[in-house]
Amino acid sequence: MTVSSGEISISSSDSSKSALVKLAPVEAVLFDVDGTLCDSDPLHHHAFRDMLLEIGFNGGVPVDEDFFIKNIAGKHNDDIARALFPDDYERGLKFTDEKEAYFRRLVVEQLKPIDGLTKLVNWIKDRGLKRAAVTNAPRANAELMISMLGLTEFFQAIIVGSECEHGKPHPGPYLKGLEAIGASKEHTFIFEDSPSGIRAGVAAGMPVIGLSTRNPENLLMEEKPAFLIKDYEDPKLWAALEELEKQGGAGTQTDAA
Repeated sequence: MTVSSGEISISSSDSSKSALVKLAPVEAVLFDVDGTLCDSDPLHHHAFRDMLLEIGFNGGVPVDEDFFIKNIAGKHNDDIARALFPDDYERGLKFTDEKEAYFRRLVVEQLKPIDGLTKLVNWIKDRGLKRAAVTNAPRANAELMISMLGLTEFFQAIIVGSECEHGKPHPGPYLKGLEAIGASKEHTFIFEDSPSGIRAGVAAGMPVIGLSTRNPENLLMEEKPAFLIKDYEDPKLWAALEELEKQGGAGTQTDAA
């Protein structure tokens, strides 16, 4: 049977619109941090590129975005250290620690939120939903980014992969996030931007809305997100939230936090 491109578009739109309905009544939202709350991947790439260039990595050729996405983006620093320095893990750990300090200097100067973040934060607060940040970033990075975005009081918990038995893509950090805020996976959804993060959320049993901030859409879709959005202004997101509310799926308790 031949299906027109218009019919495919409509079907995809209908699927994303109803993707959250089963969560009604929704009680919580979990967020990744890097690339999900803020477009921080360019800052990470900047820091890695400069510091690897200093030590002559890759024959003195700057690492490009493809290398960054394949070997670094969304991964825990332990794994990055092993990937970059397979013969000297301790050197890799020292390098990633120094890189994070450089990254934090860049954050203070250049960090910007994902478009529409304030609108979504207000939607969540107005309905009194629980919320936590769940990240593979070091705690110092996560807390700095959240602070720079004005969200320190918004999040009721910050879960860090290195403080869990396993980081993402293991589901443990997201399950720990649920426990920390007293929410159930049957009534919670997640925002994520990396393949490993989406895999972690799906494995934890929750719908994941993927952000195509920097990672290729085909790689994100391989991990089976509920649907993808460009940013928090994306009409697909607001159509899904509106449909959820039609099902009595979001509270109306005002949250002053």
